[in-house]
Amino acid sequence: MSNFRRLRQSPTIRELVRETHLTKNDVIQPFFVIEGNKKIETIPSMPGIHRYSSDLLLREIEDYIKGGGKAGLFFGLPGKKDAKASQAYSEKGVIQNAIRKIKKEFPEFLVITDVCLCAYMDHGHCGVIENDKIVNEKTLPLLCKVALSHAEAGADIIAPSDMMDMRVGEIRRALDAQNFRNTAILSYAVKYSSAYYGPFRDAANSAPAFGDRKTYQMDPANAREALKEAQQDVLEGADMVMIKPAVAYLDIIHRVREAVNVPIAAYHVSGEYSMIKAAAEKKWINERDVALETLLGIKRAGADLIITYYAKDILKWI
Repeated sequence: MSNFRRLRQSPTIRELVRETHLTKNDVIQPFFVIEGNKKIETIPSMPGIHRYSSDLLLREIEDYIKGGGKAGLFFGLPGKKDAKASQAYSEKGVIQNAIRKIKKEFPEFLVITDVCLCAYMDHGHCGVIENDKIVNEKTLPLLCKVALSHAEAGADIIAPSDMMDMRVGEIRRALDAQNFRNTAILSYAVKYSSAYYGPFRDAANSAPAFGDRKTYQMDPANAREALKEAQQDVLEGADMVMIKPAVAYLDIIHRVREAVNVPIAAYHVSGEYSMIKAAAEKKWINERDVALETLLGIKRAGADLIITYYAKDILKWI
């Protein structure tokens, strides 16, 4: 008869036989960038997370790098919005300016940029709207323009999150045609229409003005569809694929891990982060222990990388 407790007797032996490890190389911090100078804004629904103007963002990144951070995912909040999302691909856009400053000051820091239109459209949806419906084919050229503008500014990895069909292939062709063959694509391949995004929409000011995103984001009830989405994006040229959210979709992370042979990122999203924060504020849980256990579970499910608002804290805790 086995005595399983023999291998649990001390911290040393538990560490020796541990199957899954969460390291500093596994986590990526999201950042929100606003226009202006010397500006920092709190996000009430996301304690500890702020919006930064690009000058103050540099100082935040410097602290993050000193703690061991190597990569960030960047979201822009434009000063104005319109029906063509023109600020999303402007050479002088909020993200484009931030990328140039980051790469100038921290050339080795890995810059990943979210490519979507929702925060730049006056209606808040992720694509071109006609008769209250998303028009996939008219959205693709705009996404390509956004991706190219980010690559030209110096982004290392482009991360399309819009969930339009065929956008990975179109973006890959557009990047290659302009000699950005080494710019990688991290596709939000499996992005569910989730109730966990609420705090993010506050942070990015990206809630839709009407309706919802259920016609283009995935139904939370579907698992087989996730495999088709991920496999299709890999065929179109995605270098990595993402599952979003993470905690309620650990089974999806596991299934996708078995279905594709590229690195997998999981997004520990705003609602998942804020629920831990809220419970910790009430002293119902130990924040550090729950956050670490949560991310370890995401890693154990099969994720290679975890995008999490806890990244900066994780670097201190591990």
